Amino acid sequence: MEKISHNFIPVNALNLHVAEICSKSSPTVVFLHGFPGTWYSWRHQMVDVSNAGFIAIAPDLRGYGLSDPPPQPEKASFTDFLKNIASILDSLAISKAFMIGKDFGAMVDYTFALMYPEKVGGIVTLVLPFMPPGAINHHLPLSEGFYARRWMEPGRAEADFSRFDAKTVVKNLYIMFSKNEILIANEDQEIMDLVKPLTPLPFWFTEEDLATYGVLYKKSGFQTALQVPYRSAGDNNGSHENDPLVEAPSMLIIGEEDCVIKYPGLDEYIRSGEVKKYVPNLETIHVPHGSHFVNEQFPDKVNQLIITFLDQNKHRLVA
Repeated sequence: MEKISHNFIPVNALNLHVAEICSKSSPTVVFLHGFPGTWYSWRHQMVDVSNAGFIAIAPDLRGYGLSDPPPQPEKASFTDFLKNIASILDSLAISKAFMIGKDFGAMVDYTFALMYPEKVGGIVTLVLPFMPPGAINHHLPLSEGFYARRWMEPGRAEADFSRFDAKTVVKNLYIMFSKNEILIANEDQEIMDLVKPLTPLPFWFTEEDLATYGVLYKKSGFQTALQVPYRSAGDNNGSHENDPLVEAPSMLIIGEEDCVIKYPGLDEYIRSGEVKKYVPNLETIHVPHGSHFVNEQFPDKVNQLIITFLDQNKHRLVA
């Protein structure tokens, strides 16, 4: 961790935080977090990828962690994130990079590859595959209590989260999403009520980790995180093309016990190979016992998979 430096890059009147471990002669790997992530979600990966001979950079997306929030968080869009990543790469004079993303960071990866194919040498995503509109027929055929439906409603999650400090909200989110079940609240419950007060943290998530996340979300709040991805659904589908095709070499890493793969249609979409209609050069790896936070739960295994992929494809970034 002491190898990681922290810098701020001005982009469209916002200061965006970027954690990095640099070596000027190395190919670059860009790590994009999801929710409830920040740059810190990639702490294990950044160090090992750097030790393997790559530049590692992990930005806090606008409104997350140490990055400035947009002036009107309720109007933040998925497209803003894409443009911000392009601006960060340009500011750092990075012409081409590997893109690694988790959760909705995976959506950013794939969409970025469609918008800027010349900037992407390869893609690794955790949790989510590329899902253009219509790829899965029943994307959210779930009850009113489904967490994402609740968070789409302006003000509801804010009221729910406001009953706790930021550290407790993050703790509850890590406990909930570490389970192998879809998060659905009863009609008389809010999402935070799904966690009993004395429920322990996952064994691989330390009190120091929780404290770090707590400080980051105390600074940023949750408003932008709830807007993107949950309330910008019409903007985050990955492409406006009729038949989007991501041609870059790609790898999808999924924990076998990730609650997300229980969403109707998602596991079948992946295992049937239908996803390869859109990402033909895709390899999918299932990690036994892996949860939604597989890169933090089993960092050595995930790091090995990532570094092997990078080594196999680094010729695409080196002239």
